[in-house]
Amino acid sequence: MPKFTLFALVCSTTYLAYTVQLEDIEFIVTQSLYQTVDMLEVREITIEIAHDGFKTGKFTAKELASAFLERIAKWDKAGPRINSTMAMSVTALEEAEALDYYLKEHGKLMGRLHGIPVLIKDQADTKGMVTTYGSAVARHNIPDEDAFVVTKLKEAGAVILGKTTLAEWATVWFSANGATDYEFTKNPYNLVYDVGASSGGSGAAVAANFAILAVGEDTGGSIRVPSSFCNIVGLRPTPGLISRTGFCPLIKVQDTPGPMARTVTDCALMLDCMVGFDPRDEFTGFAATAAALGLPKGVNRVILAAIDKLQSSGTTFVDVYIENLDHYMIYPLTYLQRSRSDINSFLATKPHLPQDIADILPEKSDTPYMSTLCAVAHGPKDPRSDPTYLDRILVRDEFKRKVDCLIASLGLDALTLPDVRVPPPRFEDAANGRFMKNGEEDFPTNTYLASVTRHPAISVPAGFTEDGLPVGMELIGLEYQEQTLLELAYGIETIIGGRKAPPAPF
Repeated sequence: MPKFTLFALVCSTTYLAYTVQLEDIEFIVTQSLYQTVDMLEVREITIEIAHDGFKTGKFTAKELASAFLERIAKWDKAGPRINSTMAMSVTALEEAEALDYYLKEHGKLMGRLHGIPVLIKDQADTKGMVTTYGSAVARHNIPDEDAFVVTKLKEAGAVILGKTTLAEWATVWFSANGATDYEFTKNPYNLVYDVGASSGGSGAAVAANFAILAVGEDTGGSIRVPSSFCNIVGLRPTPGLISRTGFCPLIKVQDTPGPMARTVTDCALMLDCMVGFDPRDEFTGFAATAAALGLPKGVNRVILAAIDKLQSSGTTFVDVYIENLDHYMIYPLTYLQRSRSDINSFLATKPHLPQDIADILPEKSDTPYMSTLCAVAHGPKDPRSDPTYLDRILVRDEFKRKVDCLIASLGLDALTLPDVRVPPPRFEDAANGRFMKNGEEDFPTNTYLASVTRHPAISVPAGFTEDGLPVGMELIGLEYQEQTLLELAYGIETIIGGRKAPPAPF
């Protein structure tokens, strides 16, 4: 499989019109980027447009939520049936109406996401809504407590519309899962193509304008792959910046929730409302610290064209080389060594569900795209019993040091590369063995680089292949450099203009 050269990005920020801080969002506006919309037309609507509509009385939060729910009912649950959503809230309109009352009574918005419709990946517990983790065994699982992130979003004034589809146990590169009887989630840009990875429902829903924002989760690329395939912006933060409490895990040291949106600005605003210390997730000690501080050639053509455009605008790119990159990106992955243990630790908090994922899934599957999941389910109960586990951890840390030194020694702002080496695959590619090599799954993603090093990364729309399929450009920074990545991504978004709405009606 041909691969893409790894580039380093050295970027002058003189053209940037936006900065982000984790504790306080600051806007520097040089020109109006968005136009107002009719109260019933919600395609491509942003947080800024929504809040302007609320303040000026053009429409209410309840009317906005109703418009999105109507689109979901008409185009996601029926009609072409994108199949990006699962359980829906029965109280969303009441909650939106309460926000309208608050604005009327107090003359101000309740929070930074006041009235903003949000969808939640079904990997996260959501109070009062069926939460399946992509498995048929949890079709009747209704949590009595929100995941920490869901609580944070509600506190910011978000209106939670419902849940989005995900790959089974957040482990598969394709969207079908047992909770939906293995029905794929369709790509809004071409309905016979998949949306990719385990946050595919969130990616498709944001792309198709079923919500303004969505929560994703990324272990090995599950925010960035669907963001690339669905032409949206998705950020994988530094693990520990956002709490995982209430999320079914896959690899606890790599797992991280993150924001998914149609614009960098909205992605940044959502991130600011998600971060924070959580005593139930010891990894969020990092958050406290940070607060104190199709064809490969089709993808390459789009990325190279974007790089040319950025270079002509003053951005400097430097070719970099990491020896044994393939080994470093694959060998330190510990899905087969520790995911069973991490998932089982979550199942232990759900006594009404099976207590071992090995009791849920067969040891082997005749379906190629399920092979890794089945292998994960039947891995060791204790990762330390695997003789390669310690060596994988040591290689992981060695790789991180190499990447850190590379960025620091060359004075780079970020590394850049395509999220995935192919455009969105067709549904039949899930079963025809296209992504199998020597009997093992071999999905051509580049997202493992940031996952293994546990660095933050963001995917930004870069353009489309000749077949009209989206391609994303990924930026990787050092730990806690989310602000830098968002600034760079905003510049790319402004210069490239890679986000295009999918064909009507989406």
